[in-house]
Amino acid sequence: MPGYLIRRTHQISVGLFHEACGEIGLTPIQFALLSGIEARPGLDQIQLSRLVGVDRATIGNVISRLEGRGYILRTPDERDRRVKRLALTKVGEGALDAARPLVNEVQDKILEPLSAGEKEVFVRLLGKLVLENAEGSRVPSDLTAGQD
Repeated sequence: MPGYLIRRTHQISVGLFHEACGEIGLTPIQFALLSGIEARPGLDQIQLSRLVGVDRATIGNVISRLEGRGYILRTPDERDRRVKRLALTKVGEGALDAARPLVNEVQDKILEPLSAGEKEVFVRLLGKLVLENAEGSRVPSDLTAGQD
């Protein structure tokens, strides 16, 4: 069944991520959030939640941990002080820089059993599945979040 295979692939991916990035101390969600902030500095938590596809309850806790570790800064928005804008610190940039080659190795390892052509087709089809089924997610992502 495809759902079972997708779940097992996710478990394998997370396991390989933790194995590779254990010493750095980043989780897959933390890496995704830091990458999202790097890509779109100044996002607020809601925009980042939509960009990365993480529910609001989870993102609040993860953002607090990242801020506590000195990886990000939350600063009040100039127009609405209730809104906090997110930015990476130098420490956060360093963590991403350290993790990125390890994460790339994990991606390569996941796809290793496939030929070059199969890898391209597989990734394209996964993207299509995610895009076409996004509304079925508890947290549909919005890759345009935070773009003005």
